[in-house]
Amino acid sequence: MKKLLWAGLVLFLSACNPNAQTSTGNNASGFVGTDITGADFPKPLALTDHNGNPRTMSDFKGKVVTLFFGYTHCPDVCPTTMSDLKQTMKLLGDKADQVQVLFVTVDPQRDTQQILAQFVPSFDPRFIGLWGNLQETAETLGNFKIYYSKVDGKIKGDYTVDHSAGMYVFDKTGKIRLYLDYGQKPVDIASDLTKLM
Repeated sequence: MKKLLWAGLVLFLSACNPNAQTSTGNNASGFVGTDITGADFPKPLALTDHNGNPRTMSDFKGKVVTLFFGYTHCPDVCPTTMSDLKQTMKLLGDKADQVQVLFVTVDPQRDTQQILAQFVPSFDPRFIGLWGNLQETAETLGNFKIYYSKVDGKIKGDYTVDHSAGMYVFDKTGKIRLYLDYGQKPVDIASDLTKLM
């Protein structure tokens, strides 16, 4: 329970702001990221992928899953993280096929299936974008303790979304194992993912 509360606090503090970083290395476990093994989420992930197929976490059993929450209009954090994940896959080489990156949009009003289908695979064709309607998105973000807040822009109708910027990592059995901070280096991400293979 303490691990879950601590992870929730880390997620809250790591909003979509490049300066909102916390140090979460947990060397005792051998991981660079924070070991949150045993954290429990009340509901399983159930959203639609960028090809229009319903998806749950069980679809990816047998792979190490990296779950990142963001949006396509994000000016800095999201494309940076996706680029870092792209580089991570390159570092993994042949082992990259044992990893599944999932990008869950926090902005379903603008991030349609078509936009996700263009944005997410542009980093790596194996990456999958996930979408839900407003209610499904709110329930999913609440379940995973993801902070998000719409921030109005200077032009009417324009906005950004502040949101938790870290990533969850699940092992091949579908159990949550790690929380990775925003700004984690690809070489460190690759190291942690390899340990779960």
